[in-house]
Amino acid sequence: MFETLGRFTYRRRRLVLAVTGVFVLAALVWGTGVFGSLANGGFEAPDTEAARAVRTIEQSVGRTGSDVIVLYRSDDRTVADPAYRRSVENHLNGLPREDVVAGATYWTTRSPAFVADDQRTTYAVLTLAGADPEQRLASYHRIADAVRAAPAGLDVQVGGEIAVFDEVNTQTEHDIVQAETISLPIVLVLLVVVFGGLVAASLPLFVGGLAILGAFVVLRGLSLVTDVSVFSINIVTMIGFGLATDYALFVVTRFREQLAAGDDVEAALVRTMSTAGRTVAFSGITVGVAISSLVLFPVMFLRSMAYGGAAAVAVAMVAALTALPALLGVLGHRVDKLRLPGFRRHVGGGSGHGAWYRLAQNVMRRPIRYVVVLVPLMLLLGIPFLQAQLGGVDHRALPDGAASREVTETLQRDFAGAGGSDVLVAVRFASPPADAAAALAGYVGELQQVKDVEAVRVGGYADGVASVIVHTHYTAQELPARDVVEGVRAVAAPPGTSVEVGGETAALLDLLHVLAERAPWMAGFIVLVTFVLLFVAFGSLVLPAKALLMNVLSLSASFGAMVWIFQDGNLSGLLDFTPAGFLDATNPVLLFAVLFGLSMDYEVFLLSRIREEYDRTGDNTQAVALGLQRTGGIITSAALLLIIVVAAFATSGIVFVKMIGVGLVIAIFLDATVVRALLVPATMRLLGRANWWAPAPMARWWQRHGFREEPAERKKELVESAH
Repeated sequence: MFETLGRFTYRRRRLVLAVTGVFVLAALVWGTGVFGSLANGGFEAPDTEAARAVRTIEQSVGRTGSDVIVLYRSDDRTVADPAYRRSVENHLNGLPREDVVAGATYWTTRSPAFVADDQRTTYAVLTLAGADPEQRLASYHRIADAVRAAPAGLDVQVGGEIAVFDEVNTQTEHDIVQAETISLPIVLVLLVVVFGGLVAASLPLFVGGLAILGAFVVLRGLSLVTDVSVFSINIVTMIGFGLATDYALFVVTRFREQLAAGDDVEAALVRTMSTAGRTVAFSGITVGVAISSLVLFPVMFLRSMAYGGAAAVAVAMVAALTALPALLGVLGHRVDKLRLPGFRRHVGGGSGHGAWYRLAQNVMRRPIRYVVVLVPLMLLLGIPFLQAQLGGVDHRALPDGAASREVTETLQRDFAGAGGSDVLVAVRFASPPADAAAALAGYVGELQQVKDVEAVRVGGYADGVASVIVHTHYTAQELPARDVVEGVRAVAAPPGTSVEVGGETAALLDLLHVLAERAPWMAGFIVLVTFVLLFVAFGSLVLPAKALLMNVLSLSASFGAMVWIFQDGNLSGLLDFTPAGFLDATNPVLLFAVLFGLSMDYEVFLLSRIREEYDRTGDNTQAVALGLQRTGGIITSAALLLIIVVAAFATSGIVFVKMIGVGLVIAIFLDATVVRALLVPATMRLLGRANWWAPAPMARWWQRHGFREEPAERKKELVESAH
């Protein structure tokens, strides 16, 4: 199949490139419009008790959300000054009524919670028009300029849920531009160093651009039929560009090796596709399967990451197997043009006994020593994850100094009655009472007795549904707030009613429950599919099991580092973030899928060359050493390039995006160095010929149908020899 694909892309190279050009034009015109079609938020689990409670209240009683908070401050007047009141009310009355459906101020509520301790600062709460966050965001955009225009004598700051979403979107777009600005020049320089020439160095950038544009097309298409989170753009840029660079590196390096060995252009391309091309295809499928497992979670953010990641991997793989070979066919020996003096002709270990060969031999002379030292060390790095606390996304996800974050922090710091959080209770009556407040008096009294509840009130009543608002002084993300929700849920519903408990903390608890419920299914799916794919790749039951264990080591070390850095706050000054005391609950799940896939990327590439050498020599130790010699430089270069790409996202102003970038950097570094360069040779030396063991029927099946980096003629010889 891959030999045929190699011949086709060579003989129809101009047609393939023409189709690629048409695709690029379409993607530039239509695909880049994806930014305007993506959704906000998506961190909540739908169809949970918390989600149903909010939906019931909104549909019956009406929305009373704090979509926008307008903070007013005067240098010389207090809220008791009539002129202060007139300025605020005139400012609010100037907002279009079709976009602002409700509002509350100190003067409409007479609540002291609306006045700061200095008596010079107050705020207004606005509820925007719109049935969903996207519609409310559109309303916010229409009033944004007017609401930010400060009235005379007052300073104005804007915050609230919708303002936070808007600022997160703006920051995300800024971060993507910043990451590309940082990473692209560095990647280009490294590619020149790796390849020793400008023409070859430009090819991974070509594939990376195709991967990103193609993924944009897929995401925009998906956004027409389902909600797709704006944060999917981050994973498209990270994974799409990073893996595209890796795949191009593998293909171009093998192509140049074959040219250097004396093959003509067509023969070199066919051989490249039958070896490196097969590896790229298998790696793409493995990584794509791992990332696509995120669709098992009914959380829009995770599903969107699955869509974006899988799309980026798929397009990168297809581009590396079609457009890139076609371009190589056109270039031929000119791939080595514009070489820079002093640089190596091409990356790759060659066939000699170089540094990587000597490293492998050194490791395999003392395999027990390496295993005994490195395995406990990796597990030790993972210990902090045992103390992990999981939470949600709040204003601290934004960088320090962000306007909407400052509003929230000002409310928590300066307004004695504005801190804390609310638990929302939807009470549905079987027989609507004449006086809902009287009917709920006993229930309200019981709720008042729940530990750490400060106040309980009936927020509204309509259509047989009452909303009960339970206030606690704990913020929604604080751990004791979860105990308050559990306490509220433990109170028996009033006779003749059904009760659902919601609110931000309740939504987080339900999210954690959904994640815990689905995580074993996700892990089982990844492990099972990966095990099968690795058997198809290498014809062994031992290597898949060992690869899975190696993945556990690098994942545990990375997760431990995440807790140490982002939960405990170490390096917060260097990385410029505010530690929240917990990890975003969706991040470990996302990192597990992505890191598992990326680990398999390098595993497949290394073991493919080891298998190729083992088939040729029949010597396990020699095969491992030669396989590492041939791939060590490429894997290291690929890992370094990928680290540069994802590390640029560690500069993000959004904390959970920064966390993803840092987590990937740590895991990729450990995987490409400790695991692939040291533990894989050590464990393969200890296992010896057992590395390649499979039951006889399975071995015979693999000889006939398995994935292997051999030309068709050689594969036929091996099948015949097996009989």
